[in-house]
Amino acid sequence: MKLDTLKQGFDLASMPANSLADYWNPGVTEALRHQDWAKTSIRERIDLTAWQGFTTDLPRDPYVNQRWKRMSWLSLNDQGDVEDMGQCPMAQGGAFNDAESMADRLRYYDPLTREFMVRPDVKAFVRAWASLWSIGVHEPILMQITGVRGEGSIDPLQGQGIHADGCKALSILVINRENVAGGENHLYADKAGTQPLVDITLNPGDILHLNDDRIFHSVDGIEQLDSEAPFERFIIIINSRFVDDFQNRVLRRHFPEAVLNESS
Repeated sequence: MKLDTLKQGFDLASMPANSLADYWNPGVTEALRHQDWAKTSIRERIDLTAWQGFTTDLPRDPYVNQRWKRMSWLSLNDQGDVEDMGQCPMAQGGAFNDAESMADRLRYYDPLTREFMVRPDVKAFVRAWASLWSIGVHEPILMQITGVRGEGSIDPLQGQGIHADGCKALSILVINRENVAGGENHLYADKAGTQPLVDITLNPGDILHLNDDRIFHSVDGIEQLDSEAPFERFIIIINSRFVDDFQNRVLRRHFPEAVLNESS
């Protein structure tokens, strides 16, 4: 399903909180309600070229070969502004990550740069995303810039296969996709992959929203389209309301006052 882009005509940097819902096409909310996923584009909402520039200085992922990453824990304060919560490791339990290099361990990454986070279109994006998912003040939001580059071919999931991210609200935004063959996203109603739902190729500026606790996803391997040039695919992953007890325990340890989605 392809959703139309939104009408323009207002300044995102000064967008009042009560109009944040207008950031998204109404079809996004309806699609999430009825099918647990929605795809749309925010090319007209952000300076995509500027955002692509922030992929060039990403540190190598110390846990995964041929991947680069920064991540930060964010939240909305009492005034509805985006704040950096500070350092906390990423923690995915084995129930949500099949890769031995990542599951059941604490993973530490450099934060998103200040130059990126102070951008008005970045703040507007985070606020609008929180509004879409009804994320309240002091709820931790994990935002990552991550991706792969190189030659030959690579599994961008590095062994995760069909999986969920261990949360309720998840969105994947493609920032750049250069010289890439493959990289198609697949959605399933079950982890075994016996109930496929849809296959989607995301281009730069496209964003895929998922009810992550109700749906599973994977992505095909990536290889060079032109063998004479390297490939590159970088994305933003933003998610919140974790159902992974391991992640919630770590969040509580680092952010005692945070509002968490805890079962007990």
